[in-house]
Order: sequence, then structure tokens, then C-alpha cells
Amino acid sequence: MLDIFKGYKGAALETLKRFQVRVWGDTTIETKRGTFQGIILPRSENDDDKHIVIKLVTGYNVGIDIDTITSMTETGYKEAHYKIPEREFPTTPNLPKVKLFGTGGTIASRLDYRTGAVIPAFSPGELYGAVPELADICNLQTEKLFAVFSENMGPEQYKKLAVSIGEEISKGVDGIIIGHGTDTMHHTAAALSFMLQDIPVPIVMVGSQRSSDRPSSDAALNLMHAATAAGHGDIAEVMVCMFGPTSDEYGLLHPGTRVRKMHSSYRSTFRTIGDIPLATVTREGVKPLKPDYNPRRSDHNVKVLPFFEERVAIVYYYPNMHPDIIDSLTDNGYKGIVIAGTGLGHINKPVYPAIRRAVEKGVHIYMTVQTLWGYVHMFVYDTGRDLMSMGIVPAENMLPEVAYIKLGWALGQSNDPQVVRDLMLKPIAGEITDGEPYNGYLVFQGGIEEVEEFIRKFHK
Repeated sequence: MLDIFKGYKGAALETLKRFQVRVWGDTTIETKRGTFQGIILPRSENDDDKHIVIKLVTGYNVGIDIDTITSMTETGYKEAHYKIPEREFPTTPNLPKVKLFGTGGTIASRLDYRTGAVIPAFSPGELYGAVPELADICNLQTEKLFAVFSENMGPEQYKKLAVSIGEEISKGVDGIIIGHGTDTMHHTAAALSFMLQDIPVPIVMVGSQRSSDRPSSDAALNLMHAATAAGHGDIAEVMVCMFGPTSDEYGLLHPGTRVRKMHSSYRSTFRTIGDIPLATVTREGVKPLKPDYNPRRSDHNVKVLPFFEERVAIVYYYPNMHPDIIDSLTDNGYKGIVIAGTGLGHINKPVYPAIRRAVEKGVHIYMTVQTLWGYVHMFVYDTGRDLMSMGIVPAENMLPEVAYIKLGWALGQSNDPQVVRDLMLKPIAGEITDGEPYNGYLVFQGGIEEVEEFIRKFHK
């Protein structure tokens, strides 16, 4: 009989028994804080026994403290099934052929009521079952390369993904979509920007901030925008496609080497840093925001360079950092270090001996700025000039994560300091720019009268 109380235990289980309601039962719950109506959901086996979880009619889940419950009445019962069935994608003449690679992440996920966690469980075929509108945009082929959260993506996956994309392009596909978790999407975008060069078709990375079971999920719209950009857009670059404003008005296409996730949960979390996005995208099409992009070509040629040296680290400088941080990396055989320094590219003097020792042992060290916006200028103050004399190389206006990815990619091809330096400082995919446009740095401070007046003119 206990199977009707899936996951519940202790006091919460006794509460369900007392009021004779079941998991998956449509229930009205009276509490000291008001009335709640919804479906009783299973509990995570790791959760406490003090709450009962229901899915409200709005689609959101809420936990109710059992000590506040005065009565519970089951008004209906239908066991829910949250798995979306796979459907073979239909083929429509004259629509572009797009390949979707699944890697995992929230855009390819469901809620696991056993653990209460969002897990990568949708196959790419299930994505069509969830978003049938994709069939009106393109002829979609799918392949599940990985099923991992984005924190588990790394060099092994970068290289396999780059090779797989190259193979699909050579077969004549019109565009590529990559379903990816948002947390490290910008790392993978940078890796693909260096590993895939002279690409003839759009390569669009897409994810979602909120899982598909939530009414506020951005998964479906992001997928439709990505399919439009991949199949119909003219921009043949590695891009990240996510919400523009937090409303559903349009998505933005960000360049793969200048994009960064800037909020943990906001749907419009991605920003182009030090530049403007490449384009806006709706289901009607792609609207470029700048003229200097790589246009789509009719050939199927692409240069694939799937190299990466894994013993590369990124170090975020902080006051009172001790030299043993650098010494540890040197002693453990790291070949490259990217430092996110203060100001124009600085670190404190106690670390200097460790820097000298690392460089003498052949460690390649590059400096970026933790401000994210702006350039490294190590020739302005004595600190910067001293660090350069020790062998640290300024990385212009590369974002720290991008410099880390590029150094790993460069060291995967050579350990020669001059070769690595040439690779690092030669712009390949917009990671280094000649300047930052006036509107490439816009950070508005809320609460200020003129800013509030400006914001009120636009949708939130």
C-alpha cells in the first residue's frame, strides 16, 4: 500500500494517511495560510518529512509545511507520466536541413520526482515531441552525443563535438544546433570557435534557464529561435542563442567568444561583453545588428582543429594571494596559466617569485582582467611592466574564460613560446577586437531617476 505515498516518510507520510490522500491525487489543502489546490507530487528520497509538495494549477510546485495543514480533500486521481515520447521528425520539401546535437542540460531535461532534481533525460527526438513547431522551420536530424550537465563538459567533449560538426557540414547540412546546459555554454562556444574555422553554415548553441516542466520555461522558444538561425540565418559563425529581454519578444545571437552567462536564474542571462550581439532572432527570421559577420556560403568546407592541452588553469587573483597557488600548478605539471588580474592586469608582489619560477620551467602565463570589460594595459604602471618582464603576456581584451580555452587549444598544438604567443594574440573569432564600441559597455544602475525613467519606456 505504501506505493501510493511515493517518497513520503515520517510525519509527512502520516499526514497523507490521516487525510486519506494519495500521491498524484488532485487535492484541496486547507492551511493556516490559506487554501491550496493541486496535484500531490512524489517526494525526493533525500528530502525532509515536514513538507508535502503539490503542483499548482499554474504549473509551479510548492512545498506546504505539514504543521500548517488543517484539512486535505482528494477530489480526483490520475497518475501522471512526465516522459515525453519520441516522434520521428517529418520531412518537408524546400525546408533547410538542420542537425541537432544533444549534449544534455536543461533544454534536454525533465524533472525526476525520485530525487527532485532536473536530470538530462530527453533524447533529441523527444525535443520534437515537446516542440512540434520545429517541423515548420526546418527538417531536423538529431543525434545524442552526450547526456551530461554542462559542468561535466570538457576537452574530451569539445573535441568530439567539433569533429562531429565538421562531419555533418561536409555532408551538406544547412545548419547546426547544439543543445547545451547554460552554466558552461560560453566555454564550449569559445572552444568550438577555435576548433572550427572558416565555417560555411551557422552553428547555434542553445539552452534554457528553466526546465520544460515549468510554465515559465524558455526551452521551446529558444529552440525555435535556434532552428530559425541555423536553418535560415545568414550568419555562419559559432553563436549562442538565448532570450533577449525576459519577455518572449525575441532572442539574441551572441558571438561565441564574447558571450558570458551573467545571472544564475534570469532567462535573459547571456550578454555580449565588450561588443554588441550579432543579431536578434524571432520565428520570422534573423535581423543582424552589425554588418561585419561571416556570411553563409554554399560550399561544405570547414577547417577542423580539435586540439586541447588539459593542463591549463585559470587563476582569479585576490588580495593577499600567496605564491603557493602558482607553485602548486607549476609542480603539478601545468603548461599554461591564465590570470584574471585586477585593474589593468595586476597581481601582488609576493607572487612574483612563483611567476618567475613558473616561466623558467616553461609555463605559459597570460594576463586578463577580472573587470571583464576593457583591455589589459600592463605598460601603464610599474607593476604591469615588471610582470611582463618576467614573461607574462597581456591577452588584450579576451575574456578570462575565453583566454583559458584558447590557451588550452594553442598548447594542444605546440609548446613553443613564440608559436603559442602567435596563436594566442592573432584574432580568430572576434575574441580580440581593435576597440570596444560605445554601446559595448552598458550597465545601468537601478534606482537612479533618469535610469528608472528610461527603463519604464521598455518592456521588462
